[in-house]
Amino acid sequence: MKGINFPIFKTKIEGINQNFNLNDIEDRKRYFELKAGLEINWLKNYFANGGTFIAYLVGVKNSGKGTYSKLFMEAVGSDYVYHLSIGDLVRDVHNQLEKENSEEILEFFKKNYRGPYPLSELKDLILGRSTTKLIPSELILTLIKFEISRHPKKILFIDGFPRAQDQITYSLFLKELVGYRDDPDFIILIDVAESIIDERIKYRVICPKCQTPRNLKLLPTKFVGYDEEKKEFYLKCDNPTCEKARMIQKEGDYLGIEPLRSRLETDQEIFKQLLNLTGIPKIYLRNTVPVDKVDEYVDSYEITPAYFYQIDKNSGEIKIIEKPWIVTDDNGVDCYSLLPAAVEISLIKQLYKLLNER
Repeated sequence: MKGINFPIFKTKIEGINQNFNLNDIEDRKRYFELKAGLEINWLKNYFANGGTFIAYLVGVKNSGKGTYSKLFMEAVGSDYVYHLSIGDLVRDVHNQLEKENSEEILEFFKKNYRGPYPLSELKDLILGRSTTKLIPSELILTLIKFEISRHPKKILFIDGFPRAQDQITYSLFLKELVGYRDDPDFIILIDVAESIIDERIKYRVICPKCQTPRNLKLLPTKFVGYDEEKKEFYLKCDNPTCEKARMIQKEGDYLGIEPLRSRLETDQEIFKQLLNLTGIPKIYLRNTVPVDKVDEYVDSYEITPAYFYQIDKNSGEIKIIEKPWIVTDDNGVDCYSLLPAAVEISLIKQLYKLLNER
């Protein structure tokens, strides 16, 4: 984010030259054990003895909030952890209200909702039948309380809250507002360059048959084709049942980040306000390392690879060329992008430090 310089987190361990494939789950297990084994074991013991926390994941759209939550569960175990996505929660409640057995959620509203709208309107607000009113923050808070009640004694990663200016204060006092336990809480601030988000969107594709997502530049399949008419390369799904179906781009993705501009500006404003708040601990996640500092801070296999394609003039075969992905961050500095597992090490170590300081 422009004007913000998060500290660079060092994951490199001097004197250790092991290599890991961070796209492979078994290799990631060994990687996490090597780089943060002490902290992971401490956290597992903390959770097993009833320790919990509430973490607010704050970052612009496509910054990786869900990915970091899933990798945390992978590293420390999923039995004690719950990723609460506000977007998914609203969709789930929407689906529940469309069914005949929606008495549970309506009864919960009756007992717990406090706000400006009568109970008779709440269902219409969630189902989108009210074309002039958005879902109010008081109702979002009630939905969060409803979801927490269904997952008691869980560590919470809350994704997508706050999402509006008036929700910032609510987020600071969420524990008190929903009557939750006296857990430690903190904000996880995720800084991702716009150029990274832009390319993640522009190059993403999906299989029309199995809906598997991939990325032509960042996450290719085993099979690549070339369209002679359009003079462009494309991915073929490597799910055997899809018979190498040509993966396609979603409508509008070629525009990259621009359709999200107004949403990003709101997210950035909320981000900056939360960054300057006092009284609540913060964890800072940065997924880039300046090119001139990379050898000091990370191992080469922790850098995000980018993929390029060329056709062999003699054989006609398509070659896949892998290079480190260099991006320009929002402050104009050339950086290497880091793979999510490397950023996860930063999260685990900062969390360990915060919980030990309580």
